[in-house]
Amino acid sequence: MRILKQQEEFNAEEKRIWDLLGRGLSQDFPNPQRVGCPDSAMLKGIALHQVPLAEADPWLDHFSSCSPCFQEFSQFRKQALDRRRSTQVWLAAAAVLLFAVAGRLWVRTGPPVQRTAIVVLDLRERSLARGENPADAKPLALEIPRTTKHLVVDLPIGSKEGGYDLAVLNGAGDEVARATGTATLEGQIVILRADIDIGDVSPGFYFLGVRKLGLEWSRYPAHVI
Repeated sequence: MRILKQQEEFNAEEKRIWDLLGRGLSQDFPNPQRVGCPDSAMLKGIALHQVPLAEADPWLDHFSSCSPCFQEFSQFRKQALDRRRSTQVWLAAAAVLLFAVAGRLWVRTGPPVQRTAIVVLDLRERSLARGENPADAKPLALEIPRTTKHLVVDLPIGSKEGGYDLAVLNGAGDEVARATGTATLEGQIVILRADIDIGDVSPGFYFLGVRKLGLEWSRYPAHVI
């Protein structure tokens, strides 16, 4: 608080000096021999607020009767203000750069955006599941990420074109996710395409059910990851 009070007093005295300048102080009191003048170090210290107020006060009164001291003080003060403005410009530029870097880092390290995943599954060489527990066929399980939004399924050889149901089935045969798609012959492969969202399906082992509309499920071991 004491330092702040001294700074405020110094600023008030400095304002008084600059007001005097408007009345011609810089020219009206020549002192070519510099009689009774402080040295340049003291003038510079006062201009830069590096001299205690009690020590600077007598010289502030001296300025009112010595144009050379006032002129030298003014030069030091102008240099200090120019440096302060340069520092402020540099700090502003640094702040802009900091925000730009921080924004870029936030984009890079922020929460990942989940993209639409297209998953391709090939059932042509796959065997149908025999048991009721999907975990019994772990090595053969098809891997389906939970981010999957679209399935492209190469159907077993001999499959027909047309409408199909797709579903993720639990061990009891209940559907935990389901979709409908259309299979078409592309080259020599019948390919089924369907939009499906399994984001709410818990990771684990299931069956992937595929059936022609109105028929029974053909089940294949699947691992939702």
